[in-house]
Amino acid sequence: MIRKAVPTDLDRLTEIESICFPPAEAAGREALAQRLYAFPACFWVMEEAGKMIGFINGMATDEPVIADEMFENAFLHKAEGRWQSVFGLDVLPEYRGKGCAAQLMQALIADARALGRRGCILTCNAHLLHYYEKFGYRSLGISASQHGGAQWYDMVLEF
Repeated sequence: MIRKAVPTDLDRLTEIESICFPPAEAAGREALAQRLYAFPACFWVMEEAGKMIGFINGMATDEPVIADEMFENAFLHKAEGRWQSVFGLDVLPEYRGKGCAAQLMQALIADARALGRRGCILTCNAHLLHYYEKFGYRSLGISASQHGGAQWYDMVLEF
């Protein structure tokens, strides 16, 4: 089941984020709380048998690529923004390879289309480029993002 996140999910969201991302890249409790407050309509949770097993989130923006300050300031969210960003796609390791991440991504894309957005944007590591291409994203090349000290690639899905 996929639903929108609510404030009472914060502890579990924080736990899953810490499992799915290295410490330098993971959003902390405060950042996740800010996101839940600033853009709850852009925060989807997946559950199985009432247990949260993953989530996807990102602000809406008029910017065509994700900038590092977006990760740090959820209040840059623009409810009517042209682009739906993806800040994180988190699925617990034991549920990977079962289509959970794909279902979460499809929910985000469907909502973005329904809201009349121009498309979706994300950053990813080189080894994930092929994964996001399956959804129709295309690489724009190496990103200016320095988030977590990693090398990122900007990707866009235009509707």
